[in-house]
Amino acid sequence: MNEKEIEKLIEKGETQRTEFKKSLAEKNELLETVSAFANTKGGNIYVGVEENKDGSVKKIIEIKIKGRIIENLVNEIKQNTDPVIFPSIKVENIKDKKILLIEIQENPIKPVFAKGEVYRRVGRTNQKLSTLEIRELTRESIDYNFTEIICRECGIEDIDVEKIKKFIEKAKGERNFNVEYKSKKDFLKKMHVFTKKRLNYSAILLFGKDPQKFVLQSEVKCARFKGIKPLEFEDMEVINGTLIEQVERIMRFIKRNLKMEATFDKGIERKEKWEYPLLAIKEGVTNAICHRDFSSNANVQVRIFDDRLEIWNPGNLPKGLTIEKLKGKHESKPKNKLIAKCFFLIKYIEHWGTGTNRMIELCLKHGLPEPEFEDTKTSFIVTLRKDVYTKYYLKKSGLNERQINAVILLKKENKINNKKYQELFGVSRQTATRELSGITQKGVFRQVGVTGKGTFYTLVQTPHKRLTNASQKGLENE
Repeated sequence: MNEKEIEKLIEKGETQRTEFKKSLAEKNELLETVSAFANTKGGNIYVGVEENKDGSVKKIIEIKIKGRIIENLVNEIKQNTDPVIFPSIKVENIKDKKILLIEIQENPIKPVFAKGEVYRRVGRTNQKLSTLEIRELTRESIDYNFTEIICRECGIEDIDVEKIKKFIEKAKGERNFNVEYKSKKDFLKKMHVFTKKRLNYSAILLFGKDPQKFVLQSEVKCARFKGIKPLEFEDMEVINGTLIEQVERIMRFIKRNLKMEATFDKGIERKEKWEYPLLAIKEGVTNAICHRDFSSNANVQVRIFDDRLEIWNPGNLPKGLTIEKLKGKHESKPKNKLIAKCFFLIKYIEHWGTGTNRMIELCLKHGLPEPEFEDTKTSFIVTLRKDVYTKYYLKKSGLNERQINAVILLKKENKINNKKYQELFGVSRQTATRELSGITQKGVFRQVGVTGKGTFYTLVQTPHKRLTNASQKGLENE
């Protein structure tokens, strides 16, 4: 809007979508209006306008714009609204005086609380809602999706044409994507991220020049910690850029902080083996970035410890999905459909609900335990653990040198019996029995048979919690 259009709106007085505030000292009333507008059809708050009792304009009062006044106001609104409201605040000149214009969009997820209370706009007043009215308002906001909201601060100039062209080229190679670049608007409309002559947040997150300028929570925090607790950093990086760029940048950080063993097959062909299967990690990282809840102020996090790698994803599982279902056949339920579509086109994800199954398969094939999935209701966490059948971890679990060597042996062979244990380590039958029993009690060996010559022991492929817990305690005591 230009100055004349704003003047005309102000002259009409307070309405269903217009509110006047004399100064920023009226913070509580201002927050009530933010909640009321967000819970109805949106609206504009003009700070620096004094009203008459009937809501008409009495006079324009100059607002002194000093220091970080706008930044502080944005933070005040964000910190006191739930779900968080991201206002658009501009300085406007009316009759040669500066006022603040705060634009509030209707929020798809309702109710929006302001300092623990809920308001709705009725005429030119804000009305506090009862518990029953709050329940009714909640039912209105099904299928909320932050990434499909119009980004009022964004313009077509905030889109990077080179990122679009790079995406088209990759999508053509991966999925035979049949789209030619004509213009920014043409492409963005075809991807359904440009509607009603405005960009939505998906457009900025996927193809923006500086996505974090508009969606700060989209940055990713990566850290390599010393030991097994999140206390002391060895390496840390905040990953910015588009969601597509973040995947490769995160993987570079992870590779920088993992060990890799190189061997030569038949002395010629070089083979590399990382501590964890990189494809499983990339699956977890991609899912976290693509399916996170962007209405949350939290960030995607990657945490690397001595004994595990964790991927934290703000949000929770979609309705109907459980941890148990993730390990079997399940449908795909992408939260951010427009982002998921673009990730599918460049083959970052599949639309078959097979990502978690692939992660499990890759970890087991790598000789690691199954990934652990945890839904805390505010975060979804994927944990990949190292092979605990190593000398380092087995020693921490309390096994002696002979027992550790027996476990290492069974990683290559199928079974071991009492007699072979005696021969290998030069111990008595009684000692062999006791030590084999000790390995079994740790959940590392499985005994087949009860007594006699036919009894033997095999390696448990997925370590029992007794072993991982014991190893964990051993590490903590270092």
